[in-house]
Amino acid sequence: MSGRSAPCDPQEIGALFLFEKLTPEQLGRLCAEGRVERFEPGPVYTEGEPATCFYVMLEGTVVLYRRVGGDDVEVTRTSQRGVYAGSMQAYLGDRVRQVYNNSMRVTEPTRFFVLPADTFAGIMQEWFPMAVHLLEGLFFGSKSTQRAIGQRERLLALGSLSAGLTHELNNPAAAAVRATATLRERVGKMRHKLAVIAQGSYSPEVMANLIDIQERTAERVAKAPALSPLEASDREDTVSDWLDDQGIPEGWRIAPAFVQAGLDVDWLDQVKAAVDEAILPSAIGWLNYTVETELLMDEINDSTARISHLVDAAKQYSQLDRAPFRHADVHELLDSTLLMLSGKIGKQIKVVKDYDRTLPQIPAYPAELNQVWTNLIDNAVAAMNSAGGEGTLTVRTASDHDRLLVEFRDTGIGIRAEDRGRIFDPFFTTKPVGEGTGLGLDISWRIVVNKHHGSIQVESEPGDTRFQVLLPLTAVEEESA
Repeated sequence: MSGRSAPCDPQEIGALFLFEKLTPEQLGRLCAEGRVERFEPGPVYTEGEPATCFYVMLEGTVVLYRRVGGDDVEVTRTSQRGVYAGSMQAYLGDRVRQVYNNSMRVTEPTRFFVLPADTFAGIMQEWFPMAVHLLEGLFFGSKSTQRAIGQRERLLALGSLSAGLTHELNNPAAAAVRATATLRERVGKMRHKLAVIAQGSYSPEVMANLIDIQERTAERVAKAPALSPLEASDREDTVSDWLDDQGIPEGWRIAPAFVQAGLDVDWLDQVKAAVDEAILPSAIGWLNYTVETELLMDEINDSTARISHLVDAAKQYSQLDRAPFRHADVHELLDSTLLMLSGKIGKQIKVVKDYDRTLPQIPAYPAELNQVWTNLIDNAVAAMNSAGGEGTLTVRTASDHDRLLVEFRDTGIGIRAEDRGRIFDPFFTTKPVGEGTGLGLDISWRIVVNKHHGSIQVESEPGDTRFQVLLPLTAVEEESA
């Protein structure tokens, strides 16, 4: 939007705090190369457009705001003469993308001294060369520091996650190793038992019958029902008594495996009826090895499936071999993050997933959203650990008009009212010294707001803290965080 031009008075602009130290010659040059414009209520420039002008307010009222998701969030409202906005980094030239970082509108007729961006850059470099060098160093140094510390924050999180993943992988891997060693022993005993049976004077029909019973026993193992500890104990007593009645040695040792495999007294009666009394002890022993090998193979299968699931979760979390920006299912991202952090969350904290699975995929940077989830979950766990180490973490997804809501709710100690306005500030932390960098929420804010054009907010009281992330459902132009 362009305003109505008016004559530039060197005395008027010289009275502004920005220009009060300039010489009459310098003020004259500013007036000659710049202009005074009067704007009626409405927009002056829009966030994201090429930054072509530097604005200094002479009189009126300005409002600066930013677009967050589908909302305009007011940043500043002022009537102070001399405030400035627009192409304030023009002196950096093409080393930085020169766009307006916010939008500006006026709420009453307002006059500005307006200087073209190229002229502003030239005057800065000519009149204040040392200041320009200092500002360049400050700007690029700050960016470099942010990147370096952000990278350190990611490495710290990766180290924590790697330790948790190692712990999670170790349990199923160790179980698979133990089961494999035991399986080797059981198979050896099964071969020995089969050799003993084969040396007996049994007819082919009896042997075929034994093999048929073995096959049907293996099928029952695959379909074994899940029993409560009390049900399992009662059945073990019954099966153990049956084995003792048949003169089977160490029935108490065999009974638990039979019950776990779904074998009951009715099934054992069928086995007894199918074989001669003389062969029953050997048949039961052979079937016991069959049951144990099937159970051990199930255990190995479960363990390796668990390992595969963890590896898939790690790939999903890191987004290896996937495009940086793509449509993603937030539930897959949340699940992989929760799994990666399960060791850190621990067994004392209950995790509740309140997902709306009907939500569509959203355009996003999945690996960076996983970093946001990690930071918010880590903070929630820390808050609950400070409240005694127990609690409930509820992760909820829902539709919120044209945006998708992801909410993390914890039952921890809460955030003090005086701290809530600062928690997204860089280096601000309420954690003890050495336990937090104060960058987790700052990085999360930049990923959500700057990179995804979303918003992140918090509501908190003791026992109920909620971090809410709102993400747009439509694609956004790529920006650096």
